[in-house]
Amino acid sequence: MWLRTGCTITFDISIDTPFILMLRPRSGMEQWVARESYTLKPSVLVVEYTDNYGNLCQRLIAPPGEFFIHTSADIQISDVIDVCPGAPFEKVQNLPDAVLTYLLPSRYCESDKFISLGQEIVAGATPGYDQVAAIESWIREQIQFSPDSGHFQLSAVEVNQQREGVCRELAHLGIALCRGLCIPARMVVGYLHELEPMDFHAWFEAYVGGRWYTFDASQSRLKAGRVAVAYGRDAADVAIFNQFGPAVYPREMVVHVEKLAIAPD
Repeated sequence: MWLRTGCTITFDISIDTPFILMLRPRSGMEQWVARESYTLKPSVLVVEYTDNYGNLCQRLIAPPGEFFIHTSADIQISDVIDVCPGAPFEKVQNLPDAVLTYLLPSRYCESDKFISLGQEIVAGATPGYDQVAAIESWIREQIQFSPDSGHFQLSAVEVNQQREGVCRELAHLGIALCRGLCIPARMVVGYLHELEPMDFHAWFEAYVGGRWYTFDASQSRLKAGRVAVAYGRDAADVAIFNQFGPAVYPREMVVHVEKLAIAPD
């Protein structure tokens, strides 16, 4: 499957404002970026670096006035999402070093507070993939997905109390429940084809059976058509933009995902 993804973001800047952007998808085992464009108006000096999670980040200073960002990419992805019921639980002592950080509590995923609840949810499930699937189903049934929720950046504890949230919050809860069972879990932010309403999307991945698998309790079923832009422990690691100084919010943000009938030239 070929997707054309991108976004347009417009800010009104009052003073020179440092930004860190995280808007470039990277090629990997499950996606290949064939074409990419990245436009800034006015054009400013950009320094790119790779963070601790492998995300491509851009540092810049936006000048006063209108600041416009436009990205577009043609990306080849699989037509299906890999699933593996029965994939085994990985003992902590056997996990790769790079995966260990995804076992620990983090700012929005207080996994140490979800040990008992996690055990209740997965009772009777085979350790590993089936436990994560049970967590995904429980969240889908118990927590209301509200794309227009007025709550702001809830942690796993808060969304469990509020019983509703946007995709980011549902991912926080899934991650915390997994980590409470010693299953590594991480947040993914990116694009989802045919998401309604269209926006950036968040889901989570769990490490079982020697690899990462996708889970998404915000959708009625696990849809393909996903392009990952950023990975991290929780939302604090995967913000599409961070600015420093007086608060700046986008005047306009438009996200688009289009399925291409044929491979791009």
